[in-house]
Amino acid sequence: MSLDIFLTNNLTNKKEKFIPQDKNNVRMYVCGPTVYDDPHIGNARPLVVFDILFKILKNKYSNVTYVRNITDVDDKIIKSSKENNISILDLTKKITQNFNEDCIYLNCEKPNHEPKATDHISEMIEMISELIKKRFAYENKKHVYFEVKKFNDYGQLSNKKLDELVAGSRIEVSDNKKNPEDFVLWKPSETNEPSWDSPWGKGRPGWHLECSAMSKKYLGKEFDVHGGGVDLLFPHHENEIAQSRCANDSKVFANYWLHNAFITMSNEKMSKSQGNILKIKDFRNIKSGQVLRLALMSAHYRQPLDWNDKLLDDCENTIGKWYNVFLNIETKIKISDEILKPLLDDINTPGYIANLHKLYEKALKGSYEDKRLFISACHFIGLLNETKEDWLKFKKSKSSISENEILIKINKRNEARVNKNYEEADKIRNELLDKGVLIEDKDGKTVWKFK
Repeated sequence: MSLDIFLTNNLTNKKEKFIPQDKNNVRMYVCGPTVYDDPHIGNARPLVVFDILFKILKNKYSNVTYVRNITDVDDKIIKSSKENNISILDLTKKITQNFNEDCIYLNCEKPNHEPKATDHISEMIEMISELIKKRFAYENKKHVYFEVKKFNDYGQLSNKKLDELVAGSRIEVSDNKKNPEDFVLWKPSETNEPSWDSPWGKGRPGWHLECSAMSKKYLGKEFDVHGGGVDLLFPHHENEIAQSRCANDSKVFANYWLHNAFITMSNEKMSKSQGNILKIKDFRNIKSGQVLRLALMSAHYRQPLDWNDKLLDDCENTIGKWYNVFLNIETKIKISDEILKPLLDDINTPGYIANLHKLYEKALKGSYEDKRLFISACHFIGLLNETKEDWLKFKKSKSSISENEILIKINKRNEARVNKNYEEADKIRNELLDKGVLIEDKDGKTVWKFK
């Protein structure tokens, strides 16, 4: 019997059975990057989390549409362009390319659509016009604002009343607004800033608007899943709901809202203000993308994940161990719901990894089919995606010790063992282990490999 998918819905604060609006057309939207600087490890978490959800949904439904936007017009982009003395076009093009390379490195599937904000200005202007016409928005001095008090359900996603939300957030102060909580839909551009013609003068859209306009274009007025980092829950996602429902005359915008928790370092949130940013691209030459991918799914997506060297070492050792039963398989085995059960229960990746460990133990002692099942189960979540040869080649190329040095140390260890200096022998073994080299005494000889 097929098991149901359950997701924790932040709109209701409950774990709910996933029931798509149309099982023949399942639709998911995830907030993508603002391309002003290279993505960091914190940005990588939603990439992997929602890539796994995409795989879960595709396993159950024949047609799934996944949209992830790219914000290429924003105050942060303008600021970064000026600080780095680079044109906005060159900056956004470069960072978008780096972002796409990061996605490949992490073995994330491409969404069905990756719309850019600057390609959808006309759709945003159309939505603003509709909001003004329906009196949910107003113009003042070439600015257009959404009037929050006109939307009765504002705060439903955050599970707070409007006055609580306003008190606990940074609100843009402006004499142009009727109320402090109103948010900008359109604003005039300064000289040398990106601008487009509109009924309210030359300018550019507010940040919140793009996701509403682009999700409507590619997924319709209502769809199934909206995802992103927990930092987007308020005000970004709250504002999306307000402007979309009001513009579209709809009772819902997205039915299920999912948010991944932060990545921390020494239990401090990873952020530029903390100065503890680790960029994804900085890992490319020292760690396999598989190691980062496994690390990113080692904690449940709703829980904070503390990023540290031990976590990466443990994940690297796990994948190295799993390659002991690796097979190059052409046809993947269909993974049963019993094995997938943790993933179907609110994307419980730690539970699924526990299942992988059990499958590995069985594959280690079992048949070709046991190995094929294990490899297929790893493939399901985007692991063991490269050959064993490629894995070992990468490990070897990144090792801080040469083959000649390894052989010299092994000879010294053998001498120590002959002299019954076992303390020295263990010390050499541990030195090699620290450099990623595993040694084993077999049939009177010492053999080695990169772990």
